[in-house]
Amino acid sequence: MRFIHIADVHLGMQPDAGFPWSEERGEAIWESFRRIIRLAGREKTDFLLIAGDLFQCQPLLRELKEVNDLFASIPETIVVLIAGNHDYVKRESFYRGFDWADNVVMLLSPEPECVEVPEKKTAVYGCSYDKKEILENRLDGVRPEGKMKYHLLLAHGGDARHMPWNPGRMAQAGFDYIACGHIHKPGILIPDKMAYAGALEPTDETQLGPHGYIRGTVDEHGTRIQFVPFARYEYEDLVLNVTEDLTQYALETKLKQELALREDGKIRKIIRLKLVGHRAAELEFSPKRLLDCGRVISVEDETRPAYDLEQLKKTYGASLISAILKRLKQRRMRSHRRRSTMVSRRCWRHAGTAEKKIAGGIEDENRKTGNPQFWKNAEPHTGIFRWDSAHQRGK
Repeated sequence: MRFIHIADVHLGMQPDAGFPWSEERGEAIWESFRRIIRLAGREKTDFLLIAGDLFQCQPLLRELKEVNDLFASIPETIVVLIAGNHDYVKRESFYRGFDWADNVVMLLSPEPECVEVPEKKTAVYGCSYDKKEILENRLDGVRPEGKMKYHLLLAHGGDARHMPWNPGRMAQAGFDYIACGHIHKPGILIPDKMAYAGALEPTDETQLGPHGYIRGTVDEHGTRIQFVPFARYEYEDLVLNVTEDLTQYALETKLKQELALREDGKIRKIIRLKLVGHRAAELEFSPKRLLDCGRVISVEDETRPAYDLEQLKKTYGASLISAILKRLKQRRMRSHRRRSTMVSRRCWRHAGTAEKKIAGGIEDENRKTGNPQFWKNAEPHTGIFRWDSAHQRGK
């Protein structure tokens, strides 16, 4: 017996709202679902298992009809689905009473139920959500029953607020395979026994890497499963190292080259960009211009200004720099005391421009010598650095 296991398709969702490619992302979700239907038909797969959240929210009647027509196009494949926490079966849901095609079974009850398919020698178990959160494991205690040769379980959840379960305990229940949904990252919980298919298409930038479906076979030799990448879109981290001679235009050119290298015609990459290294002291990169270079969804700038310590002495006064270096030396002498107070974000926000510039230059110098960051010596809860205002003015 062969099956395809999918979950968290989220039909009707439009990821990356506000970005130029958002509309095509919504269509890509539908297209990937249509592609998986065609795949099941070509391969004459025995079962298509859908472990919850086929829809992003309560499905419209026309959406159910569209999906049902797709299911009907693969009559040799039995489709079994449950509702998840996004498309849960509430009282007025169109799921209730819907006339599915002959090859489709929806396990509609909020309590575990089973459908037996004698011609496939298989029983499939599961239950649907009837509300957004289910704090207990309603599948706890469910065991294979009856005369069927193979037993499969559909399960949606696994975290504290969505049917929390113990994978090891569930795997011991005796099912040949447990098809899980809710977690969008694909993952094998118990080898050849229990797995998350992950979202068919990733739905936000935290879902890095390939997405797709689980292909499985159950026979007299046991169960064998394999994750198959299938998504058209993929989020990826890109780290660019910046040098002080790099201009905004040069950075944009470099980014566009990196984006072009990641286009293979099959998978469209959406980039989370991080900038590291040292930029010219007078330069602030424009995140908007970087976002406009292509499918870049976020920009994290961790670059530091490349300040010249000798120039800082000339600009802000040697006495100020000497005072800071003295403070650093005192800190090294107290290095055995590990309970130094870290400056809060509020402290850094309240620091003056001169302080921040000096911090940049001296921290870079400290990285060479192994010294700690000087602003760790800030007074707790005050937002004030430990040198007086006269020194700050270079007097």
